[in-house]
Amino acid sequence: MKNVIPSIVADTASAKKRIAVIVAHPDDETLWAGGTILEHFDWQVYVISVCRGDDTDRALKFDAALRVLRANGAMGCLDDGVRQVPLHESELQQTILALLPPIVYDLVITHNPSGEYTYHRRHVEVSEAVIKLWKNRKIKSKELWTFAYHDGNRQFYPRPHKMAPIKNQLNLAIYDTKYDIMNRIYGYPKEGWEVITTPSTEAFWSFTDTGKAMVWLSKGGVLV
Repeated sequence: MKNVIPSIVADTASAKKRIAVIVAHPDDETLWAGGTILEHFDWQVYVISVCRGDDTDRALKFDAALRVLRANGAMGCLDDGVRQVPLHESELQQTILALLPPIVYDLVITHNPSGEYTYHRRHVEVSEAVIKLWKNRKIKSKELWTFAYHDGNRQFYPRPHKMAPIKNQLNLAIYDTKYDIMNRIYGYPKEGWEVITTPSTEAFWSFTDTGKAMVWLSKGGVLV
């Protein structure tokens, strides 16, 4: 199937809670939610990255990261050039649905409508697409979490939002594993933005009502 590059990680026990993590890029799953994934041995996690599937280096790193996260996954090949030309909403939604196994999930985790920092168009587009797909029951899930981080309009490195309802302080062993994925597997230098950003507390906005998620989307994913 065009635009789909499946992970080679083996399936895990079907009795576990079914979790989907839907992100723009390989590394977003680890940077924003990797510790939470690592902590939950009761989760069967499927990660999709809508971009960079045609980048052999990033695809191999994504597979290696998923092995550590005990997750399965797939990658798409949507444009992620430096110009960040807006994606067509229908193409993005179709790519997500093509990559994501069509099952009922206990939880879907994705980007926030505001993005996690100022500013990455693909994060914002993925968030909007996932929320709309959930609202229209094209993605079926009992609950939706969006990443809850901000950078104060570039005043500081992204940090957990103090008002986020879910905050998960990672223990040292979990954080070290997450840090290692970012530094050793994805290859970001210790002095680089990605590794410096890597949060030791992970935070999420939480929704069980699709209508409330749509209101959140209409507000740009920020408290007003």
